[in-house]
Amino acid sequence: MAAGTLYTYPENWRAFKAQIAAQYSGARLKVASSPPAFTFGQTNRSPAFLNNFPLGKVPAYQGDDGFCLFESNAIAHYLSNEALRGATPQAAAQVLQWVSFADSEIIPPASAWVFPTLGIMQFNKQATEQAKEDVKKALTMLNQHLNTRTFLVGERVSLADISVACSMIWLYKQVLDPSFRQPFSNVTRWFVTCVNQPQFKAVLGEVKLCEKMAQFDAKKFAEMQPKKETPPKKEKAGKEAAKPQEKKEKKKEEKKPAPEEEMDDCDAALAAEPKAKDPFAHLPKSAFVMDEFKRKYSNEDTLTVAIPHFWEHFDREGYSVWYTQYKYPEELTLTFKSCNLITGMFQRLDKLRKNAFASVILFGTNNDSSISGIWVFRGQDLAFTLSQDWQIDYESYDWRKLDPNSEECKTLVKEYFAWEGDFKHVGKAFNQGKIFK
Repeated sequence: MAAGTLYTYPENWRAFKAQIAAQYSGARLKVASSPPAFTFGQTNRSPAFLNNFPLGKVPAYQGDDGFCLFESNAIAHYLSNEALRGATPQAAAQVLQWVSFADSEIIPPASAWVFPTLGIMQFNKQATEQAKEDVKKALTMLNQHLNTRTFLVGERVSLADISVACSMIWLYKQVLDPSFRQPFSNVTRWFVTCVNQPQFKAVLGEVKLCEKMAQFDAKKFAEMQPKKETPPKKEKAGKEAAKPQEKKEKKKEEKKPAPEEEMDDCDAALAAEPKAKDPFAHLPKSAFVMDEFKRKYSNEDTLTVAIPHFWEHFDREGYSVWYTQYKYPEELTLTFKSCNLITGMFQRLDKLRKNAFASVILFGTNNDSSISGIWVFRGQDLAFTLSQDWQIDYESYDWRKLDPNSEECKTLVKEYFAWEGDFKHVGKAFNQGKIFK
């Protein structure tokens, strides 16, 4: 029976999957989520932690025997028993199907919709409306599947139910009000059944369904942003001018600060990472000016100007180049939906633009396509680990760091930046591309 420690920050829904699985299987699981055992943003950046988990991300699992795992789905699978994983090859495949469904069909739109209501993402009306429609599509499919079933796979709770239910917790707590969820009664019945199982409640506590759809709160969003220091105003010359100023300052000091709203569990979890003014502030300054390259790329010829400029000024110590590939090409259907997948990821990474550049390409045709791309990040590690807000989509991709001095890297940069070339490693024709800049 598995026994070990799960490192995470408080109220991390991805960690909930492993914790609930352990409740069912009887695995002995210690959770390190608060000081001194674990401090998010510090412990996971320490050399000892990075030695076991090079990406520095959580949740992360270390067994008492030294066995280490990252990626929440892998940890939950390891801590499950046969009943949760699926007792037959068919059941096991169905469980995997629903785990993947949660990652690809629920998490992206749920995040785009819910995060602005929590003040951790700027509101975008178009993105929110699209997210609502995508959530409806996912719920419609789930509702139909659950029309004659109590659980997603078989007659008992499986890892499929655990994964999908955990991915929907904040939807139900924040935005799925009675009128929105009314057409999806089978889904709500199933969700309530799951979260009221003793094993779920031991981890989640009481899950209260929202009565009113949460909206974007500009004030909360402003409060969640790093404070900008404003330079002091120049003092007016003369004593007469100074006196009124002193009175105003006294009045300001006398004002009592408005009481802060009590953070709910999700706010506390998402605010657990220290609010650094710049997630890249710990890195040394670089001579490579990303904005200058982006201007060349946008306004001048890619092959003759932008790419030569890139390699001439690229700082190999201050920046890194990565090749990425979507993990689940078999799930890609219509090409426009696949492109929406790329666009959605870019939108959710808006605050990363200053320190990153990417060209991501869709290859192939309807029901026979793949997604891959080249990313350039500030620093030598994947930038997504620097902010919890950036970790929504990247787990659905495989990442490989490239050697900037290698011919492979130079070829890939040339092909992906220019959207032309042999693309021998792909085996499918270029369809269309998206640029993150």
